[in-house]
Amino acid sequence: MFVNRRGYKMDETWRGTAGNGDTIKDNTASVHGEGTFGQDAQENARQVCRAARKQFSRLGWMYVAGTVVIEAVGIGIMLVVGLIWPQWLIDTNMQLLLGTLPMYLIGIPILVLLVKTVPAQQPRQHRMRGGQFALAALMCFAAMYICNFAGLAITTIIGILKGSPVNNQLQDMIGPSNPVLVFVFTVICAPLIEEYVFRKLIVDRAIQYGQGAAIVLSGLMFGLFHGNMNQFVYATGLGLFLAFLYVRTGKLKITIALHMLINFFGGVVSTQVVRLADMDAYMEAASAGNLQDMMGYLADHMAGWILLLGYVFVVLGCALAGGVLFIVFACKGRFRLGADKAVLPKGKRFRTVMLNSGILVYCIIWMAVIGWQLFA
Repeated sequence: MFVNRRGYKMDETWRGTAGNGDTIKDNTASVHGEGTFGQDAQENARQVCRAARKQFSRLGWMYVAGTVVIEAVGIGIMLVVGLIWPQWLIDTNMQLLLGTLPMYLIGIPILVLLVKTVPAQQPRQHRMRGGQFALAALMCFAAMYICNFAGLAITTIIGILKGSPVNNQLQDMIGPSNPVLVFVFTVICAPLIEEYVFRKLIVDRAIQYGQGAAIVLSGLMFGLFHGNMNQFVYATGLGLFLAFLYVRTGKLKITIALHMLINFFGGVVSTQVVRLADMDAYMEAASAGNLQDMMGYLADHMAGWILLLGYVFVVLGCALAGGVLFIVFACKGRFRLGADKAVLPKGKRFRTVMLNSGILVYCIIWMAVIGWQLFA
């Protein structure tokens, strides 16, 4: 007796070319069983795709509904303030408060309640040691700043083509704002809320159909939600890596801590060192072409320039080290994803995850917003 690959026991005469009638009959039944098994597998794959498409579409529609609520609340607040206290709309601190508080206190909680109606499954938790966290931080810097340079290149090219620069609304608002407000909203509030909404809520509802699908969806939806090309590229790149870390560790506190670190250096430290260097005064002195004015400017802002150059050196060093780590880890296969219980069939993954009504509408809405920001 021997066992075939499906585990059935068969007589040795099966190997011969001149078996009896019973043997031929058994052979025919086995072939029929093989065909039935293949049909069952195809039907099972279709059922998995249908269930996944329904899950992703429902998830997308919940984010569409949440987006509508957030935008409606924001527009409503701005209209009321414009009628009663119009002077607030020209104050950068009030713009920061009016642009974030209604979203965090009203819009986001409603979005969370909507998304929680979609079934979820948490990734398994794994420990991350301190050294691993440090390496992940360097790679976050690389993802953030390399993608930021790419985004700047895109907006610069578009600005040249359309004949006017693309407005960086975030920088225009944060630059002159109170540093304490900037710290509270960018370093504390934004990482806590964004990691929960765009990492945990999305990954937990997509991971059952593949870790890759969960990571891509989390990064893309996070980047699009920023609503402008200046942030879209680097937010997507950073979001993909943070989603990967959440899938691997199952611990949201790790991605929150890394997000806080990135926002602290990118939103608080960078703004303050640029302010100390007083780039507007530098441009004014440089355009005048007066050597005495330039020397006077450098004497007054020497400390600011030392801090600025030091900041640039640190950031570029971290980004370079992180980029090298990305290459080394990729060569060693460290980014390979684990096996999933319900993996979508090859050739149908993109269509299942992205080409459903909910995700499509969400992407179209935010792509339209980004397009308007680019060419308005």
